Amino acid sequence: MDEQDWLVKRFEAERPQLQAMAYRMLGSLPEAQDAVQESWLRLVRTDPSTVSNPGAWLSRAVTRICLDMLRARKSRGEESLEASFAGSITREPGRSDPEEEAELVDAVGLALLVVLDQLTPAERLAYVLHDIFALPFDEIAPLVEREVAAARQLASRARRRVRGRAPIQDADLSASREVVEAFLTAARVGNFDALLAVLDPDVVLRRDPMSVPAGVAGEIHGAAAVAKQFVGRAQATQTVLVNGSVGVVVAPYGRLIGVFDLSIRGGKITAITTIIDPARLRQVHLAVLDD
Repeated sequence: MDEQDWLVKRFEAERPQLQAMAYRMLGSLPEAQDAVQESWLRLVRTDPSTVSNPGAWLSRAVTRICLDMLRARKSRGEESLEASFAGSITREPGRSDPEEEAELVDAVGLALLVVLDQLTPAERLAYVLHDIFALPFDEIAPLVEREVAAARQLASRARRRVRGRAPIQDADLSASREVVEAFLTAARVGNFDALLAVLDPDVVLRRDPMSVPAGVAGEIHGAAAVAKQFVGRAQATQTVLVNGSVGVVVAPYGRLIGVFDLSIRGGKITAITTIIDPARLRQVHLAVLDD
Protein backbone atom coordinates (compact mmCIF):
# COMPACT_ATOMS: atom_id res chain seq x y z
CA MET A 1 0.00 0.00 0.00
CA ASP A 2 1.49 3.36 -1.00
CA GLU A 3 1.49 6.43 1.24
CA GLN A 4 -1.52 8.08 -0.44
CA ASP A 5 -3.67 4.96 -0.08
CA TRP A 6 -2.66 4.68 3.57
CA LEU A 7 -3.66 8.30 4.20
CA VAL A 8 -7.02 7.79 2.48
CA LYS A 9 -7.75 4.74 4.64
CA ARG A 10 -6.84 6.62 7.81
CA PHE A 11 -8.97 9.59 6.81
CA GLU A 12 -12.00 7.42 6.06
CA ALA A 13 -11.56 5.65 9.40
CA GLU A 14 -11.50 9.00 11.20
CA ARG A 15 -14.28 10.65 9.17
CA PRO A 16 -17.26 9.63 11.39
CA GLN A 17 -15.59 10.99 14.54
CA LEU A 18 -14.43 14.14 12.75
CA GLN A 19 -17.93 14.78 11.42
CA ALA A 20 -19.46 14.20 14.85
CA MET A 21 -17.10 16.78 16.34
CA ALA A 22 -17.63 19.30 13.53
CA TYR A 23 -21.42 18.94 13.68
CA ARG A 24 -21.51 19.74 17.38
CA MET A 25 -19.18 22.68 16.87
CA LEU A 26 -21.11 24.10 13.89
CA GLY A 27 -24.67 22.77 14.24
CA SER A 28 -25.00 22.24 10.48
CA LEU A 29 -24.41 19.03 8.56
CA PRO A 30 -23.32 20.68 5.26
CA GLU A 31 -20.90 22.95 7.12
CA ALA A 32 -19.58 20.03 9.17
CA GLN A 33 -19.00 18.04 5.99
CA ASP A 34 -17.20 21.03 4.47
CA ALA A 35 -14.95 21.37 7.53
CA VAL A 36 -14.04 17.67 7.44
CA GLN A 37 -13.32 17.80 3.71
CA GLU A 38 -11.16 20.88 4.19
CA SER A 39 -9.16 19.05 6.86
CA TRP A 40 -8.42 16.32 4.31
CA LEU A 41 -7.29 18.86 1.72
CA ARG A 42 -4.97 20.41 4.28
CA LEU A 43 -3.60 16.99 5.23
CA VAL A 44 -2.65 16.06 1.65
CA ARG A 45 -0.88 19.40 1.27
CA THR A 46 1.19 18.73 4.40
CA ASP A 47 4.61 17.07 4.52
CA PRO A 48 3.84 13.46 5.66
CA SER A 49 6.99 13.37 7.77
CA THR A 50 5.47 16.01 10.06
CA VAL A 51 2.28 13.97 10.68
CA SER A 52 3.01 11.24 13.21
CA ASN A 53 -0.64 10.72 14.22
CA PRO A 54 -3.12 11.46 11.37
CA GLY A 55 -6.16 11.09 13.65
CA ALA A 56 -4.94 13.69 16.15
CA TRP A 57 -3.71 15.92 13.32
CA LEU A 58 -7.11 15.82 11.61
CA SER A 59 -8.97 16.51 14.87
CA ARG A 60 -6.84 19.60 15.45
CA ALA A 61 -7.32 20.73 11.86
CA VAL A 62 -11.11 20.31 11.99
CA THR A 63 -11.27 22.23 15.26
CA ARG A 64 -9.29 25.16 13.84
CA ILE A 65 -11.41 25.18 10.67
CA CYS A 66 -14.61 25.17 12.74
CA LEU A 67 -13.28 28.02 14.88
CA ASP A 68 -12.61 30.08 11.74
CA MET A 69 -16.09 29.28 10.41
CA LEU A 70 -17.78 30.25 13.68
CA ARG A 71 -15.84 33.51 13.80
CA ALA A 72 -16.82 34.27 10.22
CA ARG A 73 -20.44 33.55 11.12
CA LYS A 74 -20.30 35.99 14.04
CA SER A 75 -18.60 38.70 12.01
CA ARG A 76 -21.25 38.45 9.29
CA GLY A 77 -24.12 38.82 11.74
CA GLU A 78 -25.05 35.11 11.94
CA GLU A 79 -25.41 34.73 8.17
CA SER A 80 -25.18 31.23 6.71
CA LEU A 81 -21.70 29.90 6.03
CA GLU A 82 -22.84 28.03 2.94
CA ALA A 83 -19.91 29.40 0.93
CA SER A 84 -17.34 29.72 3.70
CA PHE A 85 -14.77 27.50 2.01
CA ALA A 86 -16.18 27.58 -1.51
CA GLY A 87 -12.76 28.18 -2.96
CA SER A 88 -11.35 24.92 -1.66
CA ILE A 89 -14.37 22.64 -1.39
CA THR A 90 -16.88 21.48 -3.97
CA ARG A 91 -19.99 20.01 -2.37
CA GLU A 92 -21.10 16.72 -3.86
CA PRO A 93 -24.67 16.83 -5.22
CA GLY A 94 -27.14 15.57 -2.66
CA ARG A 95 -24.47 15.19 0.02
CA SER A 96 -26.60 17.06 2.55
CA ASP A 97 -29.24 14.51 3.50
CA PRO A 98 -32.21 15.94 5.48
CA GLU A 99 -32.87 12.54 7.06
CA GLU A 100 -29.24 12.21 8.13
CA GLU A 101 -29.29 15.71 9.61
CA ALA A 102 -32.56 14.95 11.43
CA GLU A 103 -30.94 11.86 12.94
CA LEU A 104 -27.97 13.96 14.06
CA VAL A 105 -30.30 16.49 15.69
CA ASP A 106 -31.99 13.67 17.61
CA ALA A 107 -28.63 12.24 18.68
CA VAL A 108 -27.23 15.56 19.89
CA GLY A 109 -30.45 17.14 21.14
CA LEU A 110 -32.30 19.98 19.46
CA ALA A 111 -32.21 22.12 22.61
CA LEU A 112 -28.46 21.69 23.05
CA LEU A 113 -27.77 22.73 19.46
CA VAL A 114 -29.87 25.86 19.92
CA VAL A 115 -28.20 26.78 23.21
CA LEU A 116 -24.70 26.16 21.82
CA ASP A 117 -25.42 28.85 19.24
CA GLN A 118 -25.61 31.38 22.07
CA LEU A 119 -21.99 30.78 23.04
CA THR A 120 -18.93 32.56 21.69
CA PRO A 121 -16.89 30.48 19.20
CA ALA A 122 -14.17 29.79 21.79
CA GLU A 123 -16.71 28.86 24.49
CA ARG A 124 -18.50 26.51 22.14
CA LEU A 125 -15.34 24.70 21.11
CA ALA A 126 -14.05 24.42 24.67
CA TYR A 127 -17.38 22.98 25.83
CA VAL A 128 -17.77 20.54 22.93
CA LEU A 129 -14.18 19.31 23.07
CA HIS A 130 -14.08 18.87 26.85
CA ASP A 131 -17.63 18.11 28.00
CA ILE A 132 -18.70 16.03 25.01
CA PHE A 133 -15.46 14.54 23.66
CA ALA A 134 -13.45 14.50 26.92
CA LEU A 135 -10.39 16.21 25.47
CA PRO A 136 -8.00 17.45 28.19
CA PHE A 137 -7.56 21.19 28.58
CA ASP A 138 -3.85 21.10 27.79
CA GLU A 139 -4.85 19.93 24.28
CA ILE A 140 -7.80 22.31 24.00
CA ALA A 141 -5.87 25.43 25.01
CA PRO A 142 -3.76 25.85 21.85
CA LEU A 143 -6.77 25.06 19.64
CA VAL A 144 -8.78 27.95 21.11
CA GLU A 145 -5.66 30.12 21.39
CA ARG A 146 -5.76 30.38 25.20
CA GLU A 147 -3.70 29.37 28.19
CA VAL A 148 -4.84 26.16 29.92
CA ALA A 149 -6.49 28.05 32.81
CA ALA A 150 -8.34 30.32 30.38
CA ALA A 151 -9.53 27.33 28.33
CA ARG A 152 -10.86 25.76 31.52
CA GLN A 153 -12.72 29.00 32.30
CA LEU A 154 -14.21 29.05 28.79
CA ALA A 155 -15.66 25.57 29.27
CA SER A 156 -16.93 26.42 32.76
CA ARG A 157 -18.63 29.59 31.53
CA ALA A 158 -20.17 27.70 28.61
CA ARG A 159 -21.38 24.96 30.96
CA ARG A 160 -23.17 27.48 33.16
CA ARG A 161 -24.87 29.02 30.13
CA VAL A 162 -25.83 25.66 28.65
CA ARG A 163 -27.30 24.29 31.86
CA GLY A 164 -28.60 27.56 33.30
CA ARG A 165 -30.15 27.86 36.72
CA ALA A 166 -33.92 28.06 37.10
CA PRO A 167 -35.21 30.50 39.74
CA ILE A 168 -38.16 28.21 40.52
CA GLN A 169 -38.12 25.13 42.76
CA ASP A 170 -37.36 21.74 41.23
CA ALA A 171 -40.85 20.44 42.02
CA ASP A 172 -42.42 23.42 40.23
CA LEU A 173 -39.98 23.01 37.35
CA SER A 174 -40.88 19.33 36.99
CA ALA A 175 -44.61 20.08 37.12
CA SER A 176 -44.27 22.86 34.55
CA ARG A 177 -42.27 20.62 32.27
CA GLU A 178 -44.97 17.94 32.39
CA VAL A 179 -47.57 20.52 31.35
CA VAL A 180 -45.44 21.78 28.47
CA GLU A 181 -44.55 18.28 27.26
CA ALA A 182 -48.26 17.37 27.31
CA PHE A 183 -49.02 20.54 25.33
CA LEU A 184 -46.39 19.74 22.67
CA THR A 185 -47.43 16.09 22.40
CA ALA A 186 -51.08 17.05 21.93
CA ALA A 187 -50.13 19.67 19.34
CA ARG A 188 -47.89 17.31 17.36
CA VAL A 189 -50.48 14.54 17.09
CA GLY A 190 -53.36 16.96 16.53
CA ASN A 191 -55.29 16.03 19.69
CA PHE A 192 -57.56 19.05 20.16
CA ASP A 193 -59.16 17.81 23.39
CA ALA A 194 -55.77 17.11 24.97
CA LEU A 195 -54.70 20.66 24.07
CA LEU A 196 -57.78 22.07 25.78
CA ALA A 197 -56.91 20.03 28.87
CA VAL A 198 -53.60 21.85 29.41
CA LEU A 199 -54.78 25.34 28.43
CA ASP A 200 -56.42 27.65 30.92
CA PRO A 201 -59.93 28.61 29.75
CA ASP A 202 -58.82 32.25 29.62
CA VAL A 203 -55.40 31.60 28.07
CA VAL A 204 -54.01 34.38 25.88
CA LEU A 205 -51.70 33.93 22.90
CA ARG A 206 -49.53 36.97 22.24
CA ARG A 207 -48.05 36.71 18.78
CA ASP A 208 -44.81 38.34 17.73
CA PRO A 209 -45.64 41.47 15.69
CA MET A 210 -43.40 40.14 12.89
CA SER A 211 -45.75 37.17 12.43
CA VAL A 212 -49.01 39.14 12.36
CA PRO A 213 -50.25 40.65 9.08
CA ALA A 214 -51.44 44.25 9.14
CA GLY A 215 -54.97 44.55 10.43
CA VAL A 216 -54.91 41.19 12.23
CA ALA A 217 -55.18 41.05 16.02
CA GLY A 218 -51.91 40.37 17.80
CA GLU A 219 -53.63 38.54 20.66
CA ILE A 220 -55.91 35.50 20.67
CA HIS A 221 -58.01 34.73 23.76
CA GLY A 222 -59.65 31.55 25.02
CA ALA A 223 -58.59 27.91 25.08
CA ALA A 224 -60.48 26.84 21.95
CA ALA A 225 -59.18 29.68 19.81
CA VAL A 226 -55.60 29.22 21.00
CA ALA A 227 -55.71 25.44 20.58
CA LYS A 228 -56.68 25.89 16.93
CA GLN A 229 -53.42 27.78 16.37
CA PHE A 230 -51.29 24.86 17.55
CA VAL A 231 -53.13 21.66 16.67
CA GLY A 232 -50.88 19.68 14.34
CA ARG A 233 -48.29 22.50 14.27
CA ALA A 234 -45.62 21.80 16.87
CA GLN A 235 -43.01 19.99 14.84
CA ALA A 236 -39.30 20.70 15.46
CA THR A 237 -40.03 21.88 19.00
CA GLN A 238 -38.47 21.02 22.35
CA THR A 239 -38.77 22.15 25.94
CA VAL A 240 -36.01 24.40 27.27
CA LEU A 241 -35.50 26.95 30.00
CA VAL A 242 -36.57 30.33 28.62
CA ASN A 243 -35.32 33.11 30.89
CA GLY A 244 -35.29 30.62 33.75
CA SER A 245 -38.76 29.11 33.24
CA VAL A 246 -39.96 26.16 31.15
CA GLY A 247 -40.65 27.19 27.58
CA VAL A 248 -40.27 25.93 24.03
CA VAL A 249 -37.89 26.45 21.14
CA VAL A 250 -38.90 26.00 17.50
CA ALA A 251 -35.78 24.92 15.65
CA PRO A 252 -35.94 22.82 12.46
CA TYR A 253 -32.64 20.93 12.14
CA GLY A 254 -31.42 22.75 15.23
CA ARG A 255 -31.72 26.22 13.66
CA LEU A 256 -33.64 28.53 15.97
CA ILE A 257 -36.57 30.31 14.35
CA GLY A 258 -38.82 30.97 17.34
CA VAL A 259 -39.48 30.69 21.06
CA PHE A 260 -42.66 30.16 23.08
CA ASP A 261 -42.40 31.97 26.41
CA LEU A 262 -45.06 30.35 28.62
CA SER A 263 -46.84 31.29 31.82
CA ILE A 264 -48.16 28.34 33.84
CA ARG A 265 -50.39 28.45 36.88
CA GLY A 266 -52.27 25.65 38.60
CA GLY A 267 -51.16 23.07 36.05
CA LYS A 268 -52.52 25.08 33.12
CA ILE A 269 -50.89 27.31 30.51
CA THR A 270 -52.27 30.79 31.07
CA ALA A 271 -50.26 32.73 28.46
CA ILE A 272 -48.10 32.00 25.43
CA THR A 273 -45.86 34.70 24.01
CA THR A 274 -44.26 33.86 20.67
CA ILE A 275 -40.93 35.40 19.73
CA ILE A 276 -39.56 35.22 16.18
CA ASP A 277 -37.94 38.64 15.76
CA PRO A 278 -34.17 37.88 15.50
CA ALA A 279 -33.32 40.94 17.61
CA ARG A 280 -35.66 39.79 20.37
CA LEU A 281 -34.46 36.18 20.11
CA ARG A 282 -30.89 37.32 20.78
CA GLN A 283 -32.06 38.84 24.07
CA VAL A 284 -33.69 35.60 25.29
CA HIS A 285 -31.60 33.43 27.61
CA LEU A 286 -32.00 29.75 26.78
CA ALA A 287 -30.69 26.77 28.72
CA VAL A 288 -31.00 23.00 28.44
CA LEU A 289 -33.34 21.18 30.80
CA ASP A 290 -31.71 18.23 32.55
CA ASP A 291 -33.19 14.83 31.78
